[in-house]
Amino acid sequence: MKTCAALAIALLCLASGLVRPAAAQADVELELVLLADATGSIDDAEIRFQRQGYAQAITDPAVISAIRNTARGRIAVTYVEWAHAASQHVVVDWTVIDGAESASAFAEALLVPPRQARGSNAIGAALLFGKVLIEGNDFNGFRRVIDLSADSAANSSGPPIEMARDEVVAAGITINGLAVLCRQCSGRPINYDLEEAFARRLIGGPGAFVITADSASTFSDAVRRKLILEIAGDETSPDLARGETGNAEVPVAN
Repeated sequence: MKTCAALAIALLCLASGLVRPAAAQADVELELVLLADATGSIDDAEIRFQRQGYAQAITDPAVISAIRNTARGRIAVTYVEWAHAASQHVVVDWTVIDGAESASAFAEALLVPPRQARGSNAIGAALLFGKVLIEGNDFNGFRRVIDLSADSAANSSGPPIEMARDEVVAAGITINGLAVLCRQCSGRPINYDLEEAFARRLIGGPGAFVITADSASTFSDAVRRKLILEIAGDETSPDLARGETGNAEVPVAN
């Protein structure tokens, strides 16, 4: 049975037009929701930094190659910024990416809209919002993935992380995590092991993994490697997951 919080999020999406009437579904290799942290710990400059990192990664030749080498040759992606339980905002709506041109269009669209999401952490609500977006779109993906980035595992409002995770995974959607240890500084923003917390509380589904970005210089590279893993469906590749600097971990969930 769906939680009350999930029902409220679904109703919000219906009112906002995010869930559309049933239509002929287009086949894609992957339906991917990118859930980017926009909570109070992130200022507007960091919002731009994150978007630029994703824009750079999605247009990387290695990512384009990974898309073209899938069985269906295309994926569907949407980018969402999340904060408190009532603040999840679609920055770029569902877009089919099948090559360099469509990837560039997605990247350009990502850099235009102003920031909307603000407030404290509500990871559980963000996960359920991603589930609604996947279940309400017009695509038929061979795989379905929610990818959440955050600089902490706190959950100040909305449904508990573990409850939301279990509901999402039960719907056949995999959850991966990008643990952002630092954007524009040295050292970690929290005093606990964020990768371990993500592995234990957040990720789930076949091949689920966590990748770490521990500095501004490694952020876009971490995003690029994460996208390649998700597109190729080869989350068990330790070399790509860890990267050259070894700054990522790949805990696998059931």
